Amino acid sequence: MIRVTLADDQALVRAGFKALLDAQPDIEVAGEASDGAQALRVVRELRPHVVLMDIRMPVLDGLAATRRITEDAALADVKVVMLTTFELDEYVFEAIRSGASGFLVKDTEPEELLRAVRAVVAGDALLSPGVTRRLIAEFAARSKEPAAAGALAGLTEREREVMALVGIGLSNEEIARRLVVSPLTAKTHVSRTMVKLGARDRAQLVVLAYESGLVRPGWLG
Repeated sequence: MIRVTLADDQALVRAGFKALLDAQPDIEVAGEASDGAQALRVVRELRPHVVLMDIRMPVLDGLAATRRITEDAALADVKVVMLTTFELDEYVFEAIRSGASGFLVKDTEPEELLRAVRAVVAGDALLSPGVTRRLIAEFAARSKEPAAAGALAGLTEREREVMALVGIGLSNEEIARRLVVSPLTAKTHVSRTMVKLGARDRAQLVVLAYESGLVRPGWLG
């Protein structure tokens, strides 16, 4: 079972998500929270697989709560997906830099929400379907100057190539077709690259691709 914690200060939003998630044979809601501080307590106690975390909450906002979760080694297996009302939320990219595995807009279709929860557990989640790759590139371009090229010194040429393709939003299957290799080989290259760079998931790998200068926003066309 995939265990999901809901953190949102609106009871109606939590109730809607809970009804949807609990109706699935492979997903169950493990705890709810109405603010970031409570979310931290629930996550530390129940150790869910995924936290659906609202960005704007009282006491402790979702961004701060996400940082504390992702910085806690004991919670390394907990994935955080940020919830936002607007696709252009100014905190979205910062949330991913803080360790969130991706984000969803609250009006995401039910099927997309379920697919995202399952995908993030598999390590594949990144963006809400309603949020374009161009948007992420815009946030990345604003974040800071590219890091020194030495940050990628430990990668092979093929791993750099794979990282660049992840950075422009390609899935393992798409990378496999582009490089004419099997999906399993593509997945292996992605996994090795993440391990070498200490990235929690694909979301952070994308951030590193932009911040290192390996991928430029203009490449998205």
